[in-house]
Amino acid sequence: MAIKLIASDMDGTLLSSGIAISEKNKDAIRKAVDSGIVFLIATGRMYVSAQPYAEQLGLDVPLVTYNGALVEGSLSHKVYYHNPIPLETALEALACCQARKYHIQAYVNDKLYVKEADSLSEEYRRLSNVPPIPVGDKLYHITEAPTKMLVMTGDDDFKEIFNDLTERFRGRLTVVSSKDHFIDLIAPGVNKWNAVKAVAQMYKIRPEEIMCIGDSGNDVVMIRNAGLGVAVDNANDAAREAAKVVVPSNDDDGVARAIELALTKQVSVPD
Repeated sequence: MAIKLIASDMDGTLLSSGIAISEKNKDAIRKAVDSGIVFLIATGRMYVSAQPYAEQLGLDVPLVTYNGALVEGSLSHKVYYHNPIPLETALEALACCQARKYHIQAYVNDKLYVKEADSLSEEYRRLSNVPPIPVGDKLYHITEAPTKMLVMTGDDDFKEIFNDLTERFRGRLTVVSSKDHFIDLIAPGVNKWNAVKAVAQMYKIRPEEIMCIGDSGNDVVMIRNAGLGVAVDNANDAAREAAKVVVPSNDDDGVARAIELALTKQVSVPD
């Protein structure tokens, strides 16, 4: 069975360590689209942060952002769907983080809100190229449902905070790690795989005809459930274990290699 849709994570997968899309990856993506394969990017990033990278491809690709909470066309800006966190739950999570002194930021209407500018918000700004908006204690009293919230931790307290939030909000929030010491909080049932499937259904593409490529915790569900799950060589253990195929790292054009395998039918899904 041929691959008809390819979904790639961005950071650590499509993007190199220098946070760029290589020319080889760009060329491979264009070849895939020219051959009739649907290509989309699936990222935990904000839309405004991911869209400039997608725009470099010169293609109007569906852009799965916020780990699947918002799907929007990269050039057309067509909104396929938006599934924010219920406001009541978001406010409870914000209050919890305030009481425990966890660093949390909220994403509302594709804008990034923080309590204050500090080293962690500056780290995120450098990664995302999105300036945070400091709002003081108003952060804990937002009036609109956020698309996502992000807790940033140190190396030593990541596991403790991750487990705390997972247990406290079980069934009411999806808690997932998108990067070392990043903890994403999104609405229940929101994940990259569900968003990728929704896009695939619009093209009448079955889950078995999908290839998903990734490297980290928030990619595991789509890697495991895709007809062909692929991990780049720099992926964490969970992503590698979920994958059927491992390709070169993000610094060695792993996405291009995965696309090449699909185009030349060196890998396919059994009929």
